Amino acid sequence: MTYDIGLIGIAVMGENLALNMMNHGYSVVVSSRKQDTIDTFLNGRAKGKQVFGTTDMKTLVSMLKTPRKVMLMIKAGKPVDMVIDQLIPLLEKGDIIIDGGNSNYFDTTRRTEYLKEKGLLFVGTGVSGGEEGALLGPSMMPGGNALAWPHVKPIFQAIAAKVNDVPCCDWVGENGAGHFVKMVHNGIEYGDIQLITEAYHIMKTYLNMSNDEMAKTFKAWNQTELDSYLIEITADILAYKENGEHLIDKVLDTAGQKGTGKWTASAALDHGTPLTLIAESVFSRFLSAQKDERVEAEKHYPKTYPAFNGAKKAFLESLKKALYAAKILSYTQGYALMKAAANDFGWQLNYGGIALMWRGGCIIRSIFLDKIKDAFDKNPNLNNLLLDDYFKASMDDHIPSLRHILSTAIQSGIPVPTMSAALSYFDGYTTGRLPANLLQAQRDYFGAHTYERTDKPRGEFFHTNWTGRGGNTSSTTYNV
Repeated sequence: MTYDIGLIGIAVMGENLALNMMNHGYSVVVSSRKQDTIDTFLNGRAKGKQVFGTTDMKTLVSMLKTPRKVMLMIKAGKPVDMVIDQLIPLLEKGDIIIDGGNSNYFDTTRRTEYLKEKGLLFVGTGVSGGEEGALLGPSMMPGGNALAWPHVKPIFQAIAAKVNDVPCCDWVGENGAGHFVKMVHNGIEYGDIQLITEAYHIMKTYLNMSNDEMAKTFKAWNQTELDSYLIEITADILAYKENGEHLIDKVLDTAGQKGTGKWTASAALDHGTPLTLIAESVFSRFLSAQKDERVEAEKHYPKTYPAFNGAKKAFLESLKKALYAAKILSYTQGYALMKAAANDFGWQLNYGGIALMWRGGCIIRSIFLDKIKDAFDKNPNLNNLLLDDYFKASMDDHIPSLRHILSTAIQSGIPVPTMSAALSYFDGYTTGRLPANLLQAQRDYFGAHTYERTDKPRGEFFHTNWTGRGGNTSSTTYNV
């Protein structure tokens, strides 16, 4: 028999995606470097299903229907290039290679062009949802060579999560667009997680709440506008006990990362977009890793949190509103980055469609994404979510709570880096005249970098001999 798709790499994500495909009626050839891995899979979870296993790529390719579709679920970077080069001589014109890992979007763009020259089609697709999502329905964000989309669309949309029968998967755009959107998704995920941990920290150290109280609070919040996967699992985590004791208190406070948050912050620098909240969430993980230094530093600067003596219910309502406001600002920054990249790369991104793809299956899925879809439905050219009527009303209602919570946390010595970054971004974005006039005057003073004037047309640049000792020659590095 011939099979619908080949899948190389059957670790956790690859194995579950293969099972997902089989559960939706597709036949799969799986491949791994080790025969033992294949045998364990075929004799275990895949037993009795439409699957064939091999360690030989030539065999894998020979068993596929044309155009052949080979999906890679392997470690990003050089391993992907190595497997692609092994596949090229085995494939024919019009065959398709799919990279479903967390690859850098620059690599995806390069591979799309490289394989195009070889007569092959390349798809770089973000896959979000973790182990459970891969098995039951992930969010998928494919990009690359658009000619491949009609061939992979039936499989991708069949296995993707569904919300109101709409697949959380659609074509994102050419070249590295799919992996770029997945990268931004991961950056927003970093921000969401850090915001929740800051709310948890305030509850624990300022309100002196127990784990069970916090679990009940997050569970209640999940029935409000904060309804989301991350709020849901936070309640579960805080309630979880091991041998009668809460496990959360035994988890070491050092955070790991895979690098996509750092890529998102770097991309923001490349595209000149203020992604302050997400960048702070990355730096917060770096700071958490300095555990020994932090323990030593606390000996020199001992913490004495003030006792809370107010109305807890009212304070928690303010904290909920603050968290929601900051969450809106996190997505606002992420969408602004996608718009900047689309402009720079010439991508035609469907921003409302991206919100649909994130409503189910993925880590940042939440009811809130429907509001983003509505905003772009009303105005496809919307520059910033804060300018939409719903989000403007939300900010008017929620920003006072964010100010209240931040002032309390700062006065109490509780670190709130992402919430602080959220408010600073909001205040900066909504300020018509910032002090950058002084900044630019300083740059012109010491480096002759020139400046524009409020009493002259935009685009005209001037240099002043501020000291009388300089010349009239100006630098050409205004934007550096």
